[in-house]
Amino acid sequence: MTIKEIQDRLFELQDKKFNDFNKSLIPGMPEDYFIGIRTPALRNLAKELYKNEDINIFLDTLPHRYFDENQLHGFIISLEKDFNICIKRLEEFLPYINNWATCDQTSPKIFKKHKEELLPYIEKWIKSGHTYTVRFAVGMLMEHFLDDAFDKRYPKMVEAISSEEYYINMMRAWYFATALAKQYESIIPYIEEKRLDTWTHNKTIQKAVESYRITPEQKEYLKTFKIKNTKNM
Repeated sequence: MTIKEIQDRLFELQDKKFNDFNKSLIPGMPEDYFIGIRTPALRNLAKELYKNEDINIFLDTLPHRYFDENQLHGFIISLEKDFNICIKRLEEFLPYINNWATCDQTSPKIFKKHKEELLPYIEKWIKSGHTYTVRFAVGMLMEHFLDDAFDKRYPKMVEAISSEEYYINMMRAWYFATALAKQYESIIPYIEEKRLDTWTHNKTIQKAVESYRITPEQKEYLKTFKIKNTKNM
């Protein structure tokens, strides 16, 4: 399929009411950047196109014109069953991700079976100068390395990130809040000793207190470490 044919398919799925909602979630982008397609429809199209022999034409054409094309691109990569091909395509795509939604919804299924091979790439991505590459790296640590594959050096990697980028620090807070739910004893010292920057520290506590996976007793304890009188990011 040509790029024009794929774009035509996307516009056939357009939902103008949803488009207004979509634009409100991702501020700062031009009005005509969004087509307005619901996520389930995009995922279904990705499943169809992934099997198309010509899909590499689309994947090779970067940057894309529309947000919805980037979403489609991320969903197609997420379906890739060959780890090496997936990594190749992902590394081509990461520099062009320009929003939190595409970043967070790009999640290759194959990574669950290749955690050891994935880790060196995460270690590289987390040192990137590109906001959404760093956010993606932290997201992959959160998704794949907080359960059986957990190691105490992984939160240290997230702690070591120094950034004033809202979308990086929000993901760092999300990571530590999730880590508190899954690895409480290993993570609580980060809060008790105030190892994180103030904004991320407070946001971690907020997100943990909002979580149903944190016990009421833990929530009350976490609240005692909230740092007051700080500037909002």
